Amino acid sequence: TTAATLERFTVNFTITNLPYTSDLQNPDSARFKSTRRVMNMMLDRLLKDSSIGPAFHGCETTDFRYGPGSDRDQTRVDAVCTYSKEPWAAPLDRVGLYHQVSNKTRGITQLGPYSLDKDSLYVNG
Repeated sequence: TTAATLERFTVNFTITNLPYTSDLQNPDSARFKSTRRVMNMMLDRLLKDSSIGPAFHGCETTDFRYGPGSDRDQTRVDAVCTYSKEPWAAPLDRVGLYHQVSNKTRGITQLGPYSLDKDSLYVNG
């Protein structure tokens, strides 16, 4: 038997009620660290409850950027998530996962205390 390989996929979305500030650019800042910790926790909770839940390892927020254009009232979140791809498992169903995330975020409008731009979610795309 071959061992499962760790596969990665990306999750990106825009938060409309988190103004972008320069300290979100700095991975050493307290604001970056605390915001990343909250994001990782919320994404982990979301995806553990999805169809990839049993194989899911976790998400790591990699970057915060200002919103579309140069809109600093919004913050774009980039995360890389990891799961075990079993040799027999189907490829990641990014469309299915997108719909599950959409359902769990009230149509991509809410993640915990954050409001989301409903057109901003990308799963591995």
